[in-house]
Amino acid sequence: MANWSDKINWSEVFFDWGIIALKLIILFVLYMLVKSIGHRAIRKSFERKHRRELAAKEHAISIGRRKTLQSIASNVYAYMLLFVFISIIFELFGLDIKALLAGAGIIGLAIGFGAQGLVSDVVTGFFILLERQIDVDDYVTVAGFDGIIEEIGLRTTKLRGFDGTLHYIPNREIASVSNHSRGNMRALVDITLSCEADIDETIMRMQQACDMLALAEESIIEGPDVLGVESLNSSEVVIRVICKTKNMEQWNVERQLRKILKEKLDELKS
Repeated sequence: MANWSDKINWSEVFFDWGIIALKLIILFVLYMLVKSIGHRAIRKSFERKHRRELAAKEHAISIGRRKTLQSIASNVYAYMLLFVFISIIFELFGLDIKALLAGAGIIGLAIGFGAQGLVSDVVTGFFILLERQIDVDDYVTVAGFDGIIEEIGLRTTKLRGFDGTLHYIPNREIASVSNHSRGNMRALVDITLSCEADIDETIMRMQQACDMLALAEESIIEGPDVLGVESLNSSEVVIRVICKTKNMEQWNVERQLRKILKEKLDELKS
């Protein structure tokens, strides 16, 4: 009795699978090429639109908003291109994509509860964009994390923490947003003195130092102002200084305030 494997023309099998493998490689290369060209075209179209608005002296959208819309457009394009790529692969293997989609609709009813999280991500992301709660490059606090928004997608938002960690946050977990980048920011410095210090003299000298910094630092919008005694106990007195700064410049101003106030206090001691 002949072995069943003897009836198989292995050369034809390997040839057919080789052709399929070659087609898959070509499709993958085309997919990556079209994806790269599409993302580049989207980026350039947004840049051209921004330049035209500036040239026409129209009200141009902010850079952060432009990056956000560009990120969403790239995200949608990537999903659509992936769907087309998968459809071509199905047809390559002789599968009817229409029948698969119909079957997916029936199966989708069965796994609907499992997909609730995905639907919630997309819906939440849509309203975040619609209400303009956050934009790319905004400093925010979301889902318990502080950092800078790097990308807003249909399903997830990418946030870069100040320690360099990149957080991938599902949109459904963004229950509330604290956006620290809308409007001017506040720099706040508390200086601790001993109770023996001359409070009035110290406050006057500190204000002089603050006025000098205000003239030298362009990122300061208002102040700095020495408010006076914030708190005290049996051994220490806390003096508070605040000022308004440009967005994302508050930490730099706080560092400069501490430095110049420390130098002024050292002069008083000498």
